[in-house]
This record gives sequence, C-alpha cells and structure tokens, in this order.
Amino acid sequence: MSYRLKFSDDSGKAISPWHDIPLSAGDGLFNALFEIPKMTKPKMEVATKEEGNPIAQDEKKGKLRDYHGPIFWNYGMIPQTWEDPNVEDPATKCLGDNDPIDVVEIGSKAMAQGTVAAVKPLGALAMIDEGELDWKVIAIAADDPEAAKMNDIGDVPDSVISGIREWFRWYKTPDGKPLNSFGFEEKALNKAETLKVIDETHEAWKKLKSGGCDAGKLWIPSMLFSQTSSDVGTFLAVALISALTGSAIVFGMLRIRRSATATNVEPLLPASN
Repeated sequence: MSYRLKFSDDSGKAISPWHDIPLSAGDGLFNALFEIPKMTKPKMEVATKEEGNPIAQDEKKGKLRDYHGPIFWNYGMIPQTWEDPNVEDPATKCLGDNDPIDVVEIGSKAMAQGTVAAVKPLGALAMIDEGELDWKVIAIAADDPEAAKMNDIGDVPDSVISGIREWFRWYKTPDGKPLNSFGFEEKALNKAETLKVIDETHEAWKKLKSGGCDAGKLWIPSMLFSQTSSDVGTFLAVALISALTGSAIVFGMLRIRRSATATNVEPLLPASN
C-alpha cells in the first residue's frame, strides 16, 4: 500500500509543505506542519527526497514503519528550515541530520495529519541520533488554552520535558539501535536560544534552496512561491492512497485555512483523542 499526502494552494497549484509554507506566522509565532497526531503510531514524515515533498510513511527494508508505542504529543516539522549535514555544530560537535527541524507540540488537542498551525516555541532539546544533531523544538499551539501562560521553557513542567527527552532517548531501541543522547548536558534550551536555532536553520535552508550548497538527493523546487509572513492562505492537502496491485485510487481532502493566530481544519485523517 502506498500513501502520499500532497499539498496545493487556492489555485490548485502544487506546493511543497517544506519549501512553500512560510516559516513565520507573525507576532513571534512560527508555522508548523504536523505529520504525526498525538497518540498514534505510524511513523509519518515529509518525504524530503520526493517531488513536492508529500507526507509519507517511513519505510525500512520495504516495510512501513510504526513506532513501537504511541507518541504522546503532536509531532511535525518547521517549514523552511534545514539541518545542514555539512556543517558542524560548535556546541555538540555534530553534523546536521539533513532534515527540517522537528517540533513537539505539547498542547491539549490532537492535530490531524497535515495540519498547518501557528505555534509558540518555548525551548529545544539537542538530540544526537547516531552522531547526527536532530533538534526537537518544544512548542505549544497559539490557540491552545494554556498558550497564554507559557512563554519560555521555565513555564513547561519538568515532567513534560523529561517525558519528551526519555521518549526520544528510547524509541529506537526495540529495533536494536542504541539509546539516543542529548547535548547541552541534556538540558532544554530556553526560548532565546531556540529562536537562534530556528534562525540558523532557516539561513541554512535559504542557502540550500538558492543552490549555495550541494542538495544531494533532496528535492528542491525550481521556483518557489513568493509568500510573506503576514498573508492568509489556504492550503489544500490531498491524500492519495493507491494499492500496489493497481486497484482503485481513493482521494481524500484536508482543507486548511491558515492565519497568523489560528488554523481551522476539516480533517481527512481524524486525530486520536
């Protein structure tokens, strides 16, 4: 079974959720694209090497991958960022993992797959996965009831930070892989430091998409849409599920209207509560 969640704009023109959705949502907020709703197991991710960068389920040796247990937070990526595998981070002495930076959203509601939401960054963990730096930005949706009370990592309960750190430390061990580790003495960076990470990875992405460095096998569009952080756009996500046997193709739609402060979603794949 093959599954792809693709994106288009109001005019029906295909867009990349990695390259074309703006980083900034205005008012100090950032857009986040959610690949994995909380309390679900399929390991979904933006396919950075495929044309259009659809959301797809990760594969290993030809088999679709699931986590061995559900993830307890909404998990996704921050568009227009990139962890450069050719640049060593001065603090951790690790190279980037060649992906957009990840976001762990700690709010109360589950986000349907494909949701684009404005989030408030609170901190970040510098996870080191097999020698590569894999940032985990801790954030909360701007429209969450608790968002007004949370402005920095000190506002996040220690149990939540520890839970995120330990989940990501252990989640690959059932596959026989070693424990992941964390830089900065395993402490979560504060908001100011996290904003620097977002800015640095955004600058790396701009260099990547402008041809200033080797993209390798990554898919980079030949022309990007001109969008600003203050615009209000509608993204149409279309899920295509096709059986490998060539049977009927099933289409579903997820319509997302994005503003600087809110996201309204008609879900294609309901989030688990």
